[in-house]
Amino acid sequence: MLDVPHEAKVRGHQRAPSDSKEFHEVTKRDALRLLEHDVDRLLETTEKARQPALKAEMGRFADLFGRFIQEEGPALDWNKIQKLPENAVMNYSNLKSPKNEQIRNMLDKLVVIKLNGGLGTSMGCHGPKSVIPVRSDLTFLDLTVQQIEHLNKTYDANVPLVLMNSFNTDEDTEKIVRKYKGFRVQIHTFNQSCFPRISREHYLPVAKDFDVEKDMEAWYPPGHGDFYDTFRNSGLLKKFIEEGREYCFLSNIDNLGATVDLNILNKLVGEERATTPVEFVMEVTDKTRADVKGGTLIQMENKLRLLEIAQVPPEHVDDFKSVKTFKFFNTNNIWANLAAIDRVLRERTLNMEIIVNNKTLENGTRVIQLETAVGAAMKCFDGAIGINVPRSRFLPVKKSSDLLLVMSNLYTLKNGSLVMSPQRMFPTTPLVKLGENHFSKVKEFLGRFANIPDIIELDHLTVSGDVTFGRGVSLRGTVIIIANHGDRIDIPAGAILENKIVSGNMRILDH
Repeated sequence: MLDVPHEAKVRGHQRAPSDSKEFHEVTKRDALRLLEHDVDRLLETTEKARQPALKAEMGRFADLFGRFIQEEGPALDWNKIQKLPENAVMNYSNLKSPKNEQIRNMLDKLVVIKLNGGLGTSMGCHGPKSVIPVRSDLTFLDLTVQQIEHLNKTYDANVPLVLMNSFNTDEDTEKIVRKYKGFRVQIHTFNQSCFPRISREHYLPVAKDFDVEKDMEAWYPPGHGDFYDTFRNSGLLKKFIEEGREYCFLSNIDNLGATVDLNILNKLVGEERATTPVEFVMEVTDKTRADVKGGTLIQMENKLRLLEIAQVPPEHVDDFKSVKTFKFFNTNNIWANLAAIDRVLRERTLNMEIIVNNKTLENGTRVIQLETAVGAAMKCFDGAIGINVPRSRFLPVKKSSDLLLVMSNLYTLKNGSLVMSPQRMFPTTPLVKLGENHFSKVKEFLGRFANIPDIIELDHLTVSGDVTFGRGVSLRGTVIIIANHGDRIDIPAGAILENKIVSGNMRILDH
């Protein structure tokens, strides 16, 4: 049963028997009305000049909440899933490269958008995640700017870079982008929405007023599905359409594999352009056992759509995780037609499933935040397709184990892009697991390596406990290093570990 505010339950009960459908409708209406009343009270605490813009933003929040209380549950009807049509997912290897003389014209139809709303807190860093150094002291943002500047210089083009910030990252990002002033890249920024977290007990905002800075915990950025509305409201969508641009390429800033791909662009705006326009492309890649929780593509009601694990009925979770049944997962690299985005917003046909994120605040208050995912809009576009891309286009840095890979000799850096070393015999990256207690924070992680080991021939690495690595260590095959509680293992400089398990206690002391 829906958990609604006490007052709503009482008033609703006076009007209809509590087990009737009508009662539930009344309590839902009351919950929405109480929330809207509370939001209006919050709006009154802010200065008059900001109220119109904030009122529109809070209107979107109330719409999201209204949909949330109407929905019976996240699960979809499993029996309605249809077999993926033959042409639903294209193989990347079938795409053709554009002719050199056409590339500039193609690039002038493109906008690159990076999702830059996340903080580096999970990796022990302050400020935006995009400013964590990942390779040769270059940050995610540095690498992105280098990539686009290289494109613009090579082809005499003018591809703009757009950063979607959140209230968490906006101020710091604005200061940082000033250093790129002399670069051949136009950088634009806009902010995604800032919505109030709501109490799980009474479904009302926990914020006392609209001073976000004063109580950051009471507010949240509502997921990257918020991109469409806020991109339009920033004026940038209109600006780029008027400039004759046709597509945006959108990806997470921490996915170092998400570079502009000219073969995909050729399919959208070049010689390979389809007769019926492809309005939306989701890059997917082959699922491995490490990716079983990733969203996948399904056909439902004759539309291609994203299916996330949260929408799966409990009895079908194992089917969802099956690598045989669902072969691909979503990389969140998305190409979308700008005019089509404008159309679905004008016609109000944009509809993305709601992700309910439960959190507990520092003071113990249990809250929910309602979010949406950018890929969930796929079903709202015409001619949407998936493209099965090489794994190299999915190189996210979420943990220090990912950082170990991208900092290692597995990759070389070329014009802001990471390229896998030709010395690596197979294209898959090693599976790396580093213990949370000693390696999760970047500073701690870096302090445990005199330099990053040679991992060209590594398949699998597990490290747990208090372990350090000397200079010039080489790891090959499967290596497992476990220091038990109270023990410490120092891997000596120049050590070569091939298919080894190291456990116990090994200290190297200076004399």
